[in-house]
Amino acid sequence: MTKRCYPYRGICVSHILPFWLNMNSKDKTTIFITGGTGFIGRHLIETLEKRGYNIRCLARTSGRAAFCRERGLDAFIGDILDSETLRGSMDGIDKVVHLVGIIEDRGDISFERVHVQGTRNMVEEAKRSGVRHFFYQSALGASLNSSSRYQRTKAEAEEIVKKSGIPCTIFRPSLIIGEKDGFTEKLMELVRLGPVVAVPGDGNAKSQPMDVNDWVKCFMTVINHPEAAETTYEFGGPEHLTYNEIVTQLMEVMGIKKPLIHMPMSFVRAGVPFVGIAQGLGKFLRKKIPSVTSEQLKLLSLDNICDVTSVEKLFGFKPITYRESLRKFV
Repeated sequence: MTKRCYPYRGICVSHILPFWLNMNSKDKTTIFITGGTGFIGRHLIETLEKRGYNIRCLARTSGRAAFCRERGLDAFIGDILDSETLRGSMDGIDKVVHLVGIIEDRGDISFERVHVQGTRNMVEEAKRSGVRHFFYQSALGASLNSSSRYQRTKAEAEEIVKKSGIPCTIFRPSLIIGEKDGFTEKLMELVRLGPVVAVPGDGNAKSQPMDVNDWVKCFMTVINHPEAAETTYEFGGPEHLTYNEIVTQLMEVMGIKKPLIHMPMSFVRAGVPFVGIAQGLGKFLRKKIPSVTSEQLKLLSLDNICDVTSVEKLFGFKPITYRESLRKFV
């Protein structure tokens, strides 16, 4: 039965610390990664390469496979939504790192298909191939009872992983930021858009931004440690920040001064169907209009936080602040 590892309870850091102190050692474990060309995947692979891991990436297209092979990585062309294309992808693999996730529906690419069915396909192939450890990237707030489809389907995927019979580790991080992260890029587009910055609702919902390189440190601390198996980790950055504070600090780092204008959430939701029209007009005016969905607005109205000392308790180091992270890449 899976142990749940909640930050306010913590775990004995002394169990993990010896491995963390030995993070520079080389390792020839073969790791299979989905989402390797994505935001988190690129940062993780860079570290794994330095550590000497053998890496095989799942690539949906020949173009993405070529990108992986150019870096000297093994690549397997397949799609988590098509179980037949996964056949043989994990043969000879010790550990699977499943990072694929979406933050909005796009046509038939839905939360249910990607998070739930895609994870089910991955687990079935991992079982067939004899994989010894399955890592799943979930999200803080994941719950079968959540009003958010994103959080609910992440929880459903967790259940599939935990019931697979494969030793598993589940990460539930808060907001992860870094170079080319989708959230910050959209926020920067919003900040640049006009003379004011529109904020949906009161902007008081809190999150816990965390630098992607700190996330990688957390991953590297547990991936080869037996204490990590059968454990769910909830963690985030060292601050609870409201959406207002996140936008304000981003503007400060960008060197921009604009007032925040709060818009009723009902008004913003009513405008969601017209975002496509606005984006088309924006292209004509050479202005980039960030996309927004009802699901994203729902997430913006929910707190997404845990213990601010969670990383210190769970992984033995102190993560950098939101502002420090922004200064590295904005």
